[in-house]
Amino acid sequence: MGTLGIYIHVPFCGKKCAYCDFYSESYRKDTVSEYVGAVVRNLKAYSDKSRFTDTVYFGGGTPSLLSAEQIQIILDEIRNSFRLAENSEITIEANPNTIDSGKLKKFRTAGINRLSIGVQSMVDSELKFLGRTHSAERAEKAVMNAYGAGFENISCDVMIAIPEQSAESLRYTIERITALPVQHISGYILKTESGTPFDCDEIKSLLPDDDKTAELYIEMVELLGDRGFIQYEVSNFARKGFESRHNCRYWKCLDYIGIGASAHSCNNGKRFAVNRNLHNFIESPVQKITITDENPCTFEEYAMLRLRLAEGLNVDDFPEHKDDILKKIPALIKSGHINYNENRISLTPTGFLVSNSVIEYLIF
Repeated sequence: MGTLGIYIHVPFCGKKCAYCDFYSESYRKDTVSEYVGAVVRNLKAYSDKSRFTDTVYFGGGTPSLLSAEQIQIILDEIRNSFRLAENSEITIEANPNTIDSGKLKKFRTAGINRLSIGVQSMVDSELKFLGRTHSAERAEKAVMNAYGAGFENISCDVMIAIPEQSAESLRYTIERITALPVQHISGYILKTESGTPFDCDEIKSLLPDDDKTAELYIEMVELLGDRGFIQYEVSNFARKGFESRHNCRYWKCLDYIGIGASAHSCNNGKRFAVNRNLHNFIESPVQKITITDENPCTFEEYAMLRLRLAEGLNVDDFPEHKDDILKKIPALIKSGHINYNENRISLTPTGFLVSNSVIEYLIF
């Protein structure tokens, strides 16, 4: 059956970022305690010792708002209810303002071995526009504190296409972050997600156009590559051996269970999701789910997800589709959107920029 991953959604934020459409609510100490109890209850309900669990991911929201003791409680239940492998990758997302040396050391003691820090930029004016509450100096300190606490697997988020961001300011951000003891970088394009405060004409008018965004994206890929961070997915770069094992589950159609309000799962041949309601999750004996896909990981979905990865798609794995795909390859090679070697298709950085269009042309 293969291994299993566990995702814990922690839907609490001190302040919600205006560009974010992930589900979250305001932090309240009593509610967080009730939420942790509900997470533990659900972990027991989903108990599965038939296979090893080798990735755990605390996402949010801002999961680093939880105390180290609360993280310990959740991880202890995962160890009780699942066969947690000794070499498991256990990640927590963190806002720089919510972690200090003492808390980070306790996270390490609890079992967290990978930290994903929401830096976004090392330019204070860009951070201010995004509504981030930390400074570049605070972000740098958070990374160094994490390293000092024993974390050897640290990831940082970087955002591009911020208004007035230039190639020079992006280079400054990347140079400053890659000079730190960081092994992984996620690079995201700022987008105006529907229903967020940034989804308005005033903000949209400030965003760079497609050509400028493309320039910044290619610049990011090249800058990170020059510094030893190899692109292994559309938005993710890592030093060799430090790719996110948990996130690779999503792109390889591997099983994972999501616990928490708005969490998604793909397990035992079904995709399902929990509704976006904090109190409903807390009050329900077992989280209420909706089946979102009765037949996931079809050829189309598998191919689409694989093409997000730099390793790409081997057309020999799908002989019934191979001829149709091969007919479309020459035009995409000529346009510079794909590479094709030994029956494997992979997107170029230019192809990643328009990945949805390229994948739709190839697969559908």
